[in-house]
Amino acid sequence: MSECLRTRGFLPCEDPDTEMRVGASFAMLDELAQELPSLLMEPDCRSYLAGQMIPDWPYETIPNRLVPQARLYYLRLGFLASGYINQIGQPACHRLPANIARPLARICHLLHRPPILSYDGYVLYNWKRFDRSQPIGLGNIDTLQNFVHLYDEHWFILVHVEIEAVASRILDAILELEETEGFGDETRVNAALTQIADALDQLSAVLKRMPEKMSDDLFYSKVHPYIGRFQDVEFEDVDSARLDYQGEPGAQSTIMPTLTGLMKVPHELNRLTRHLHDMREYMPEAHRRWVEYVDTLPDLKPLADAECWNRVLEGMASFREVHYHWAIKYIARRSPDPHDTGGSPYLKPLKFLIDETRAHMK
Repeated sequence: MSECLRTRGFLPCEDPDTEMRVGASFAMLDELAQELPSLLMEPDCRSYLAGQMIPDWPYETIPNRLVPQARLYYLRLGFLASGYINQIGQPACHRLPANIARPLARICHLLHRPPILSYDGYVLYNWKRFDRSQPIGLGNIDTLQNFVHLYDEHWFILVHVEIEAVASRILDAILELEETEGFGDETRVNAALTQIADALDQLSAVLKRMPEKMSDDLFYSKVHPYIGRFQDVEFEDVDSARLDYQGEPGAQSTIMPTLTGLMKVPHELNRLTRHLHDMREYMPEAHRRWVEYVDTLPDLKPLADAECWNRVLEGMASFREVHYHWAIKYIARRSPDPHDTGGSPYLKPLKFLIDETRAHMK
């Protein structure tokens, strides 16, 4: 596991599977994946999807050899569910039909996660490389599935994939400290902080590329609705209660919680920080355990050189500032809902997170 984190970060240890292979009947999910952007443009899309015979996961558990297949199966069903509930141009929908709800709920139960398409399915498992001998990065990756026929959505996902790939250098630095027992060694601590700061500079550089191929108008009107939350949704034949689940905010990425835990940044408890903590429930189980582990690591601040320590905190603040800018550009300017990026008022508290990060400098 540690070697995977060092080389892949929070991306899968092996490139994601691109097609379903657990049985002949599962090929229809790959076909629906290709058809979904076109289907979502039709007024009878929901009726069509509700009539599909979707195969159940054929095992009582998830054998290790089939983990990539289980992730792809969850991705396929998650896209169908979010497309069905959030279809643009159609009346609000609060009932997911049994043919989608039952298999989605079951595979998500086996994956120990809520039954909705989250950041892991939308980003971490949703890519392929054109050339497997070349790095995981923009220009060499594409998505496996989308909601719309717009490259803007591909770009939105792929920018996040490259960010996750670059973040492997942050995890590598942390694990190097662990493996060399370097948490009490000033030289090793500062070397690790320098590596993390360099990676953060690159993360911000990648995130700044978002407008290159993603229109703010198209993102807000054509893409953003599909990655919204489920509010008061009944899962037919699964649970009689109506359920609320968060959609796919970037807050479900494990990168910033890792850095916050490592740097022991003291954030004030408020609605946003509680919301960010709740987002851990949407992370893959292994990622949740990793964040819990990092929270227990020794405080590096007493041994850290001020310049190295402050570079990391400035890198975290700068990355959040880019995110803050994009939240305004792509969502806040167009949305009357102050909760629109994931269920909590976000702009003012996000600014507090940035200020509190800088306030923790030496």
